[in-house]
Amino acid sequence: MDPCPFVRLIVESLALKLPLATKPAGSGVHPSATPCFCKLRLKGFPSQTALLPLCSSSGDSPLDSGTSFTGFHLDPTILGRISGKTTPLTVSVYTGRMGNTCGVTSGKLLGRVLVSIDLEGTESRACVFQNGWLKLGKKPAKPSARLHLVVRAEPDPRFIFQFGGEPECSPVVFQIQGNLKQPVFSCKFSADRNSRSRSLPLDFTNKNKGWISSYVGERERPGRERKGWMVMIYDLAGSPVALASMVTPFVPSPGSDRVSRSNPGAWLILRPHGYSVSSWKPWGRLEAWRERGPTDGLGYRFELVTDNGPNCGIPIAEATMSVRKGGQFCIDSNMVKDFGSNSRSPIRGFVMGSTVEGEGKTSKPLVQVGVQHVTCMADAALFIALSAAIDLSMDACRFFSHKLRKELCHDQQDYIS
Repeated sequence: MDPCPFVRLIVESLALKLPLATKPAGSGVHPSATPCFCKLRLKGFPSQTALLPLCSSSGDSPLDSGTSFTGFHLDPTILGRISGKTTPLTVSVYTGRMGNTCGVTSGKLLGRVLVSIDLEGTESRACVFQNGWLKLGKKPAKPSARLHLVVRAEPDPRFIFQFGGEPECSPVVFQIQGNLKQPVFSCKFSADRNSRSRSLPLDFTNKNKGWISSYVGERERPGRERKGWMVMIYDLAGSPVALASMVTPFVPSPGSDRVSRSNPGAWLILRPHGYSVSSWKPWGRLEAWRERGPTDGLGYRFELVTDNGPNCGIPIAEATMSVRKGGQFCIDSNMVKDFGSNSRSPIRGFVMGSTVEGEGKTSKPLVQVGVQHVTCMADAALFIALSAAIDLSMDACRFFSHKLRKELCHDQQDYIS
């Protein structure tokens, strides 16, 4: 199982020194601790914004603190297009209020710096392009602000998988390597509204009655719930290697038609445990709901399950994506934690990303998984199961006045033809 070459361009240790004559830009400026911000632009990518802390130390002493910016993820297509060419990273520094008014940046521009980037060879080795202070002003005799930043690139290889169809249609999952595509997993979706206990393997339910009730929701609202959905992931030999199980039904909040943040539905992501094919251990828990606000969104929260019990999970992802447009479910964390099944070494950076289509659109999730988080095929299968769960949550959080497609429910009146 060979990975695809990715490179991560990282911008970190951002800080600003202002000359004494510099004044804040009117009302609405940031507090004195972080009165400035910057915009980072790299050709072919949306601009990114980061706050700039002020540095009060004299001289060019190393920084004790600064803003770390996650940077840009460069896939093989982009690398092939710009590798061997010098590409400028533009950093524009502003003082004042962040945001735009009528399409115009609200802050006052202090100056810009350019850092030349050449990514040739960075698929296999790390490279530092800038480390230190850069002057913002152009006049040598005039006091000017100075910007500190570190710009570096490091290899970030990833495995790429794609569902051959929508998760509820029990598709094959392929691994993608350039123009090559080969099957590596298969999915089996089931929807049993009549028995919540059937949404977990029998052996798992029987052996874990003492604590599984903390994970499994007890809500029962006949005719107004979506429950019992399950996606089993199999390897090419036909052995089950991961499981996504809906353990808390998705139900509308009282007096409404939506799944609320205060009462979300939930999935458990499980992996085989021991030598029995019916013995499973929880790995992660995903909650999802329909977000209120000016933008209709799917809210989600994912945490890793620990051996210390259901109330000791480690939250590693929480965000909202557009229900209409869909988005990217992403785990990109600097948290020190084991995401694999065998290693307990500290990890950093990109963990996984999965595409999610908007409500009512055909979805064949494309999944990327960082190489350092996969020690065996069963590890990769966990991320495939998680991707299926977040994709199905878009349907589970559909307004209850809307019908679901027939694959998602057994009751004839609940689906659209």
